[in-house]
Amino acid sequence: MSNADTKVALITGANKGIGLETARQLGKLGVRILVGSRDLGRGEEAAEVLRGVGVDARAVKLNVDGEADRAAAAKKIEQEFGRLDILINNAGVMIEPMGSSQASSISQKTLHETFETNFFSTVALTQALLPLLRKSKAGRIVNLSSILGSNTLHATKGSPIYDAKTFAYDASKVALNSFTIHLAYELSGTKIKVNSAHPGWVKTDMGGEGAPMEIVDGAKTSVRLATLGDDGPTGGFFHMGDALPW
Repeated sequence: MSNADTKVALITGANKGIGLETARQLGKLGVRILVGSRDLGRGEEAAEVLRGVGVDARAVKLNVDGEADRAAAAKKIEQEFGRLDILINNAGVMIEPMGSSQASSISQKTLHETFETNFFSTVALTQALLPLLRKSKAGRIVNLSSILGSNTLHATKGSPIYDAKTFAYDASKVALNSFTIHLAYELSGTKIKVNSAHPGWVKTDMGGEGAPMEIVDGAKTSVRLATLGDDGPTGGFFHMGDALPW
């Protein structure tokens, strides 16, 4: 594969956890990785680790909440590569302890801060990079959602998440899923595919040590959706190849 044909992927929040493992797995498939990181130093360390295992990786300073960082990242990618093939919106926050928040009493501050990163900034970054994704032969956008963003399962007694209510986080992922549906519909006449991914309950800083899944498995859904063929789905919500209810 020539240098011009090598796919370019930007992964936000890629300096650790699922983002870093997603970068490793995609990189092993021959994809050039841009490690988006709020802290450039940590991003550089992650890129060095990836290069150590044979991945073509470089760091990009990207605080997704910062308009200047979003604009600078888009400009840098345009200047260096002229296009973007894969965008994985992996960065996210959970401010409330899992299962602790109630809709009747959650603070406006927690709601605003959660939505800022998990929804508003993700939408803004995707909009900023869409012109570069349109230049790809097969653009792929993966929005890291969560099964906790399924209104259907939240409303179904006996479902795996019925008693796992974390309002700000859950609602932000519902909104992100709506973005996936609407953007996929808008881009249905193009070669760009947009999907939401539930990575699973994974042993990360957010998931905790009690989570049942290892990080290596938590990255697999994102990698699958980032490498879909032309006949692959768009506008869906998936975990390990299985569709989830909205």
